[in-house]
Amino acid sequence: MRASTRLLRRLSSSSSPRSLRRLPFHPSPPPPSHPPPVPPLRTLTRALLPHLAGARFSTVPCSSIPSLRLGECGALGTPAIPVAEESEGEGEAEAVAARHDTDAYAAVELALDSVVKVFTVSSGPNYFLPWQNKAQRESMGSGFVISGRRIITNAHVVADHTFVLVRKHGSPTKYKAEVQAVGHECDLALLTVESEEFWEGMNSLDLGDIPFLQEAVAVVGYPQGGDNISVTKGVVSRVEPTQYAHGATQLMAIQIDAAINPGNSGGPAIMGDKVAGVAFQNLSGAENIGYIIPVPIIKRFISGVEESGKYSGFCTLGISCQATENIQIRDCFGMRPEMTGVLVSRINPLSDAYKILRKDDILLEFDGVPVANDGTVPFRNRERITFDHLVSMKKPEEIAVLKVLRDGKEHELTVTLRPVSSSATFSPCTSI
Repeated sequence: MRASTRLLRRLSSSSSPRSLRRLPFHPSPPPPSHPPPVPPLRTLTRALLPHLAGARFSTVPCSSIPSLRLGECGALGTPAIPVAEESEGEGEAEAVAARHDTDAYAAVELALDSVVKVFTVSSGPNYFLPWQNKAQRESMGSGFVISGRRIITNAHVVADHTFVLVRKHGSPTKYKAEVQAVGHECDLALLTVESEEFWEGMNSLDLGDIPFLQEAVAVVGYPQGGDNISVTKGVVSRVEPTQYAHGATQLMAIQIDAAINPGNSGGPAIMGDKVAGVAFQNLSGAENIGYIIPVPIIKRFISGVEESGKYSGFCTLGISCQATENIQIRDCFGMRPEMTGVLVSRINPLSDAYKILRKDDILLEFDGVPVANDGTVPFRNRERITFDHLVSMKKPEEIAVLKVLRDGKEHELTVTLRPVSSSATFSPCTSI
């Protein structure tokens, strides 16, 4: 306390005012006559980058934004943040990164004037009361326009139809359609529309070829969950004969991982600028496994309708085969080590093969193509497919050349192929 009193007395008795000026109460220095030089624009940008690292900004320039809202780049009351000039390499890299997937957008552009929504009112037969039909029900699907002013869709979309309506994209009007042909076996149908107003501005889609594995496809249609057109994208996962749920037949199908939901049926799967198939079913209990009907099946269906005016059906041998992967089976029927084939176990009495083939024959070749012990034949690049696909691609009344092993001797036989009722066909190959 005494020391503090003595300090105050010394300060008060000091005659020099400079001691007070040295305290922190001194005024700030006067501003310079000239403002300091502004650092370069690139330096400012680099200084701001650490502070803006956590923020999310779009690299789209303001000129590409059609309309601006309050708070967006270029709006009133918001300061513009200068951006450093970019070198040519950086600009090209950003352009490549911002480039859209052209396949998906091309598919949308093609679909806008080609894909239609199908409205069906159907009344199926009542098997418990055969003298009357079931109550009418409404269902929806998809379809697309092909050459010749025809619309292709799935058979199960228009099955047991009372009348069918179609609506094109961007139009509120529904037009009446007539069913020209239905193939329940391959789950395809052809529709025609008489109204000239409907065909104004409509474009037809071209059929492509079987896509390879991992090729991208875009499925376009009108699935459940909305009323407008929908596009889902995926890649090809597998190509092999698959059982068609609608006709219970074994035909080639393409497996893709794009989402296929009720309502997608009949819509095209577009690869580039051509159709790779028609969406028709998915695998229940699995994730992202859908199936499309490949172009060879579509072309086979269309050519049959054009030649005969109606659906002609797919040919079959009418036989049931057993694999010969067991070496004891091959030894039992006298197959040499270099021979491969399948064992004929049953023959459909309604088929032409019933008079030519015999039970326990070994089918070695079909039209010169060797059949493996598991019933497959070579297909494209290191892929294999069941030989039944070769049979289904034949036209009715065509002749197939079969090479069989019977009683230890090779025979070359010819069989006329014809469509057989699906209720009387057997599975092409079954493993033991």
